[in-house]
Amino acid sequence: MKLFKKDAHFYKKVFVLGFPIALQTLVTVFVGMLDNIMLSHYSQDTFSAASLANAYVMIFQIFCMGLGMGASVLVSRYYGMKKANDNVEKADISLKQTVCLMLRLMLFFATIFAIGAIAMPKLIMTSYTDKEELISLGATYLRWSTLTFFFLGLSLVIAIVLRSVGQSRFPLYVSIGALVVNLAGNYMLIFGHFGAPKMGIAGAALATFLARGFEAFADLFYLLVIDKKIGFKIHHFFMKTKTLLREYLRVCIPVLISDAILAFGSNSVTMVIGHLGGDFVAANSITTVTQQLSTVLIQGVCQAGAIITGQSLGKGRKEQAEEQGWLFLGMGFALGFLSALFIFFTKTPVILSYGKETTAEAVSIAYQLLNAISLIIIFQATNSIMTKGVLRGGGDTKVLMFADNIFLWAMALPLGMLAGFVFHLPAFWIYFFLKSDQIAKTIWCVWRLRSRKWIKKISTGNN
Repeated sequence: MKLFKKDAHFYKKVFVLGFPIALQTLVTVFVGMLDNIMLSHYSQDTFSAASLANAYVMIFQIFCMGLGMGASVLVSRYYGMKKANDNVEKADISLKQTVCLMLRLMLFFATIFAIGAIAMPKLIMTSYTDKEELISLGATYLRWSTLTFFFLGLSLVIAIVLRSVGQSRFPLYVSIGALVVNLAGNYMLIFGHFGAPKMGIAGAALATFLARGFEAFADLFYLLVIDKKIGFKIHHFFMKTKTLLREYLRVCIPVLISDAILAFGSNSVTMVIGHLGGDFVAANSITTVTQQLSTVLIQGVCQAGAIITGQSLGKGRKEQAEEQGWLFLGMGFALGFLSALFIFFTKTPVILSYGKETTAEAVSIAYQLLNAISLIIIFQATNSIMTKGVLRGGGDTKVLMFADNIFLWAMALPLGMLAGFVFHLPAFWIYFFLKSDQIAKTIWCVWRLRSRKWIKKISTGNN
């Protein structure tokens, strides 16, 4: 199989699906970057605390991504069946049942995380840092973020299922609107402009709440009123889902479990960093946004890979899906090198964009972390496109549930903790070992792709 091939139709399809997703991801990252930059001009402790508190929000976000991407495996497959006129009526019912189950689970998890944010914010922050000032500021941020979980969850999962049927432009437009709301809210509420109260970190949380609310209501309106491809209406939320439940659990729950365990693993990385000192936390906050900026195209191709693979298999085109899998692998390597170059050439202006409150030590650590990321990103891009895209789109979710996390928990975290707390290595090597699972997963992905065992049969559950 070839990693690169002249196939204009394939690459055009990836671009049409992936580019709007990448732009939306860019907008989302830009929102986080604005929060960090504005808070860094307020004080280093404020923006460090918000960064740590957002690690908890990120766990929920990864849960939602798991729910959405798990549902996307089924939605894209059923939509492919409908387009191929294969069991159209059964595929249509199963498609709606999938969206219904996804929304119910999302609301359940949003409730759990919201209760945690309002009932025990200081306990949550204590797991990230032992610095009292950061704990207090972070707890304030979490309390103000309680209702944000519901809005964030709705906007994330709805956007993913809309993309699964080729509707990626509207979520992009909505995210741009949310960016404007967040920017205006931050400017007014953090610093107290235009007569608004000067709220600091609470203002950043409130601005995010307003932006996520706007985004959620707009996406929900589109799904229920405008969309015709899925055809989901309010009454479908109460539909019977027993016939699909077993298939949904088989395919989607491993994705959720995988991403949830991965979320806690990534959260553990944040905990390790949080206990390495305030300067390390501040430096990581800077590099996190930079890394997100460098991977927006990768995330777009990831989701495009899952959608294209699912639709190809839904139409019964197994050989085409295999060939496309190798092309996506080649794209992963190419995008990884481009991302590495992006980090190399932008690290200085990005670091200097943060306020004078950022210490010289934090700046020095940030440079080391970005150097490590520029190496790791090549492998991260490749395995992300395979695990979150092609292999997941093929229905290989149960195997991925184990592979995605074994390398993190059994390899990267122990090595990173040894590097930081036992051998006291420089920041470059601490971060390199904390992310070393990305290299191991890339090697595994190539082996799994060659095995052809990643293509799984998916039923409508209505037989």
